[in-house]
Amino acid sequence: MSIQNSTSADNPIVVTGMGIISPLGCGVKNVWPRLIDGVSGIRTNNRFELEDFPVKIAACVPDLITDPDAGFDPAALLNSKERKRIDLFTLYALAAAEEALQQAAWQPQNLTEQRATATIVGTGIGGFPTITAAQKTLDNKSFKRLSPYTAPAFLANLAAGNLSIRYGFKGPVGCPVTACAAGLQAIGDGMRMINSGEAQVALVGGTEACIDPLAFASFNALRALSRTTQNPEQASRPFDQHRNGFIMGEGAGLLVIETRDHALARNATPLAVISGYGTSADAFHTTSGPADGAGGAHAIQQALDRANLRPADIGYINAHATSTPVGDLAEIAALRSVFESELKNIAISSTKSSTGHLLGAAGGIETIFSVLALQHGVLPATLNLHQPDEALSGLNLIPLRALNSQVDHVLCNSLGFGGVNAALVLSRSTIR
Repeated sequence: MSIQNSTSADNPIVVTGMGIISPLGCGVKNVWPRLIDGVSGIRTNNRFELEDFPVKIAACVPDLITDPDAGFDPAALLNSKERKRIDLFTLYALAAAEEALQQAAWQPQNLTEQRATATIVGTGIGGFPTITAAQKTLDNKSFKRLSPYTAPAFLANLAAGNLSIRYGFKGPVGCPVTACAAGLQAIGDGMRMINSGEAQVALVGGTEACIDPLAFASFNALRALSRTTQNPEQASRPFDQHRNGFIMGEGAGLLVIETRDHALARNATPLAVISGYGTSADAFHTTSGPADGAGGAHAIQQALDRANLRPADIGYINAHATSTPVGDLAEIAALRSVFESELKNIAISSTKSSTGHLLGAAGGIETIFSVLALQHGVLPATLNLHQPDEALSGLNLIPLRALNSQVDHVLCNSLGFGGVNAALVLSRSTIR
């Protein structure tokens, strides 16, 4: 079945629903004030026994005991039997999707609408905890003790697959597995499907549940993680001279996107316009990009060109900056390449200073933060930025406290292992 759809400057793709599960709590209305108030979601990791392991902290999604107001409640979604059949990354996606779809008021009523809905949910490592638990069972017990749901639980596309099944979405289903760019690439893929006419509505974003001993040990072996042990909330410090690695985080950020005409025809509210998207490859190294940020710059330039905007039009940049010594500087080099002298006039921050790094879910959550910045005229701070790297002098990195500033256009970046770059431009909606 071919679905006719027409996007243009007069009928752009818009966001109509958003859902968050994060280390700052669950639900957009709960998470946004905490982000703006400078709350940190980074704590001592109590998810598993650490013993002599050098990495002691993580950005875990809080439960209801830890956070009665905004903690995660899996029982509100699935019963215990259903819960055993899926990995945590899928459970987080189910919760974020429910919030996003409720806000968008999108519930297909017939086969045509079902076939017009795409489900594109990216992830970096999928059901990794299920894999490590299954290996323990295999080693310590028997292959006969493995659940028949082991493979369906850990497959990376099963977050999207389970969402499609739960809501009856029969349009395209997909899952970018492009490391830390996966969530943003899922949004870009959804845009393409709407632009091509394959779908009219898309549920897009990313999900991750990576707080697992093997995941920690693997990233620690790369020396990518912070080994800070005291004052966990101060450990994630993008752009700061004393940054020493990222903090592993988990959660999900999903959005409902569609054309503005489609949204208005069904009385949905456009929250923001998705103006442009770009993606590229560094073709350089598996775990680090070139120092000049050339690949990232190409993705950013594509996004600006497709949005038909000049660099000076961007008012805020939600940077990928994870708090690694090399990565933060390469991203700024990419921005300098594109924005040149204009960069000093643009506010830049990294919300990973509050949430940690959610790997494949980062792009989805940070896109939501970018939409909220456009809506509320408040730009999130970079926490723990007391001594900016000398190479970043002259830039407005929004240190410590959020900045009240009404902007019209925001750039959101995501960069991933394998040399993946993705950039998204969002614009303030004039229809509210």
